[in-house]
Amino acid sequence: MERRSPDRDQDPGVGRRRLLGLALGAGLVPALAPASAPAAHATPAAPRGSATATGSRADTPTGTPTDAPTDALGLGLRVAAVATAQIGVPYAWGGGDRLGASLGFCDDENGYLNGVCLGEKTVGFDCSGLSLYCWYRASDGDVELGHYTVAQFHRSAPVERSALAPGDLLFFSRPDAPLHHVGIHVGNGAMIHAERTGTLVARVENVLDVPRWAGEFAGARRPGQPVG
Repeated sequence: MERRSPDRDQDPGVGRRRLLGLALGAGLVPALAPASAPAAHATPAAPRGSATATGSRADTPTGTPTDAPTDALGLGLRVAAVATAQIGVPYAWGGGDRLGASLGFCDDENGYLNGVCLGEKTVGFDCSGLSLYCWYRASDGDVELGHYTVAQFHRSAPVERSALAPGDLLFFSRPDAPLHHVGIHVGNGAMIHAERTGTLVARVENVLDVPRWAGEFAGARRPGQPVG
């Protein structure tokens, strides 16, 4: 949840991150990751068309709209399952792509903790990198979101709060930072997100009842649906 340039996809740091990502093959260890942190690719998405991430309608989280189309509900549950598998992966500014967690970078304002650039030393996700990966993997590549919060908002269909389902994206805004953050709704009012440098991907329970997040909530969107 750091300040993001509208030209993020063209930022030269993105190319630098991709080049530095080659260091993964040399044994680069993710900074800040605990020994038990899950691997980004450890949990494969459930087969396409399955009703839930585990193959049973009985696993549908409480509060999931029962009138949602079966295919959309199954896809959303797979997105939630992929997101859950990323809990504990470090935040990395600029990190995350279609393949999973990746090396981040630092720019003029982002990627630092207490004046130290952690972005260039950390393999992980930023907020939009996490949502990009989860939707791409869960959809077997059918849904590819841009690595930019504003682009993800405009490429997805609006969803009423009362109709939230697993996999929907939750967006947050402030007067000084419009659409500065995105998280993944995983059912029962919970959100999984990558918040800021120095943190790990985490789950927030009843997120829209938490004053901080409720006060910044800018709306929910559902990828893979006609924007209208």
